Amino acid sequence: MSGKMPAIFISHGAPSLIIEDCPTRDFLRGLGKEIGRPKGIVSVSAHWTTTEPRVTINPHPGTIYDFGGFADELYTLVYPAPGDPLLAGKVLSLLGQEGIAGGKDSSRGYDHGAWAPLMLMYPEADIPVIQLSVQPHLAPDHHLAMGKALAPLREEGILILASGAATHNLRDFFGRALDEPPLPYASEFTEWLKDAVINNRRDELLDYQLRAPQAIRNHPTPEHFLPIFVAMGAGEKGELLHDGYTYGALSMAAFKW
Repeated sequence: MSGKMPAIFISHGAPSLIIEDCPTRDFLRGLGKEIGRPKGIVSVSAHWTTTEPRVTINPHPGTIYDFGGFADELYTLVYPAPGDPLLAGKVLSLLGQEGIAGGKDSSRGYDHGAWAPLMLMYPEADIPVIQLSVQPHLAPDHHLAMGKALAPLREEGILILASGAATHNLRDFFGRALDEPPLPYASEFTEWLKDAVINNRRDELLDYQLRAPQAIRNHPTPEHFLPIFVAMGAGEKGELLHDGYTYGALSMAAFKW
């Protein structure tokens, strides 16, 4: 694959998504073919939070099972994609050019926010992947600035894959059926989000905690929403790729810039 790659935000859902028969799993299985083959992937996962931006430089990252209470099968899955220390260095350089200081992590592997969707998108696991952390104590505009800094990578055939959740209230997730209809407060927030992204209302999105309906109920903590700003910052006009829900509380909306 050559040419410019998009910046993508996907809602990765529960770790069990990879073994569950549902529309979002089908969507992710087709997404890699739709995008094409990138030269490398920068994965921005909600499940790696740090005080300052950090990138993985492990050339052979392991698979992290950063969850509990799920089917035994999930703990046997391995995603053996290689790392890319040179790409990691380029990410830090681009961030540094915009005044964003970052660091390297030589031991971290792939958390499920990275490997679970990638296992569906690119099951051959032969595309180099690095992870970039999010900073929950910093505002959305910091993450938007990170995305803007990384935008030139798209011209080099690098896919920016932000992985989080359009809604993420785990209190309402547990005990519900996979195909349960969306809870009203989750669909209210998601409809606002889709409209704001499609119409490029970035100021409202950056101020989502005050401007979006039911914002704090859908995101009691911000880490699953922050990756969307990295993808948004790396692109121009957004479009909706996928819509749907799992367990009633989790919007599986995905966007492309």
